[in-house]
Amino acid sequence: MERLRTDICVIGAGSGGLSVAAGAVQMGARVVLIEGAEMGGDCLNHGCVPSKALIAAATAAQAQRAGAALGIAPAPAQVDFAAVKDHVTRTIAAIAPHDSQERFEGLGVRVIRDWASFISPSEVEAGGCRIRARRFVIATGARPVLPPIPGIEAVPVLTNETIFALRDCPGHLLILGGGPIGFEMAQAHRRLGARVTVIEAGKLLAREDAEAAALVTAALRAEGVDIREGATVVRLRDVPQGVEAVLADGEVVVASHLFAATGRKPALDRLNLTTGRIAFTPAGITVGANLRSATNRRVYAVGDAAGQGQFTHLAGAHAGVVIRQAVLGLPASAPATVPRVTYCDPELAQTGPTEAEARLTWGGALTVIRQPFAGNDRAQAEGATDGFLKLMAVRGKAVGVTIAGPGAGDHLALWQLVIERRLPLSAVAGLVLPYPTRSETAKRAAGAYFSAKLFDNPALKRVVRLVQRFLP
Repeated sequence: MERLRTDICVIGAGSGGLSVAAGAVQMGARVVLIEGAEMGGDCLNHGCVPSKALIAAATAAQAQRAGAALGIAPAPAQVDFAAVKDHVTRTIAAIAPHDSQERFEGLGVRVIRDWASFISPSEVEAGGCRIRARRFVIATGARPVLPPIPGIEAVPVLTNETIFALRDCPGHLLILGGGPIGFEMAQAHRRLGARVTVIEAGKLLAREDAEAAALVTAALRAEGVDIREGATVVRLRDVPQGVEAVLADGEVVVASHLFAATGRKPALDRLNLTTGRIAFTPAGITVGANLRSATNRRVYAVGDAAGQGQFTHLAGAHAGVVIRQAVLGLPASAPATVPRVTYCDPELAQTGPTEAEARLTWGGALTVIRQPFAGNDRAQAEGATDGFLKLMAVRGKAVGVTIAGPGAGDHLALWQLVIERRLPLSAVAGLVLPYPTRSETAKRAAGAYFSAKLFDNPALKRVVRLVQRFLP
């Protein structure tokens, strides 16, 4: 068995692990990178990249059907589902070289393609090697969780790891789970020609602002997605037509394909964490704000494995936190505010607390400003006025923002900067922005915070009258 000594051993070649490995080796650290599956991890191969490529194709199909309001005669979209999947495959292939073993070996990283297992608090084994490291970074991502429904083990179930391999459009796609992944796949497949049913046992888009979630839900229903909220599947059965789902109220739904979007759990099973003296829970590795293991100071966790949120951009941010500590020896902690986007049409973007969460925290000190897209001239010109921006502010600073509408995720960038840097709302209200753009909605919302103080202030009006009397 080959024995290796290194400064940093990264376990997992997804977004977070690759960022740590690339940053550390280019700064001069010795790095070993271990990956048992595909380079690029879930995001590249089974998550963000293929899903957004599929959504782009679905959006193009929908555009052919939706021009009537602008004077364009709608036409049925001619969808070649296999060609759509070729587009998805090409997209992955275009990005893959950046995440490839060859690139990282070119940077000087020792890459081992196998599953890692701790054999002591300071060593792991993988690929016929025993690796001893000064620091370990666990970046193993997450895996889909199937719901405990009787019969699920006997029926074919698609997850995000398998749905993108379909070459034929499902006749009827039954989706378990009404969260972001379930909604994104529901709308995309509906637009590409499938009949789609979504069953959610709890609340649809439960984590999101209720008003924004309702807007997205209504849009999907208007496109023909059958959505059931508060409906429980009590039994699944394999039938000649596909899969039969029996609901708690006795209704039977038969679909050609079943897709489970019912959550994900950190992929920690193979690591032998107990031997490594690494504490963990079902949510992930037990870490502090600095992402360091609570029980083994050699170990850090990033991304899904850290149990602080399952987002690619969070994994990338975690990588920076670890590099500052493990490579440069500087203090650092994980970000407190993490934005998120549900990539439906309309998009739903959130940073900081929702209105309901903010009211619980700040009570009467909170000001909520709702700015509808219908008040934006660009939205009117495009005939796309559904949607709004909701600003939660306390003492002149934004604490949370919800945006529901076209391009919501892109428009959230400004607010993420404002909240992270604790900039005053006056900085947004004073911006000079190009006209007509949807970004003006942000400026208008910030300006509205000051409107009552400026326009409904008797004392200020008296001062203005006095100034006008003596102003030369």
